[in-house]
Amino acid sequence: MIEVVIFDFDGLIRDTETFEFFSFQEVFRLHDIELPLELYSKRIGGHMNAFDPYSYLQDCIGRPINREELRMLRRQKYDMLIQNEKERPGVVNYLNSAKNLGLKIGLASSAPYDWVMPNLEELNLVGYFDCIRTHEDVKNVKPDPELYLNVLDYFGVNSQNAIAFEDSPNGAKAARAAGMHTVIVPNELTKGLFFDDYSMLELEFERLIQTLNS
Repeated sequence: MIEVVIFDFDGLIRDTETFEFFSFQEVFRLHDIELPLELYSKRIGGHMNAFDPYSYLQDCIGRPINREELRMLRRQKYDMLIQNEKERPGVVNYLNSAKNLGLKIGLASSAPYDWVMPNLEELNLVGYFDCIRTHEDVKNVKPDPELYLNVLDYFGVNSQNAIAFEDSPNGAKAARAAGMHTVIVPNELTKGLFFDDYSMLELEFERLIQTLNS
């Protein structure tokens, strides 16, 4: 029986990932350079150091860049792009359905705590989660399963009695490696990425739980 549902944050609850990428694209285009999604996607849902956009830009330009200045510019562009973006459609319905079914709700994010929490607070979603684990809680972030195993350990639940909702290949690999049922809810940015044989979200939440329980 399903006892726990665990959500990723970036790109799943709020589509921060798409606007992060767009903001980097805008900075790159100021230098007449395109940022390839196939390279950038290495960092989506996982460790930011898996691909360094600033190093890539510097290599393309062929001269040193002012990273701090570009970081500030990139963040300004991101803040403008994200300002009217709330939680993704269906998120609140899923959280309410999980509560109504008496399921425990966790969050496992590779992002830092001081990134995840302000976003959740802005969306008024903090109270839904019984356990929140972020970058600082583990040695290895996704695609390593440690974040998910940490949440499962907190609840004292077997992985086969839990579902992970993910939007990225890195996150899906982490949930699968933890032995969990894994459901993909891709966003605008990740829908074109390769997800192996993971199940895409096609059922309403209650039907999904009923199907897995049967």
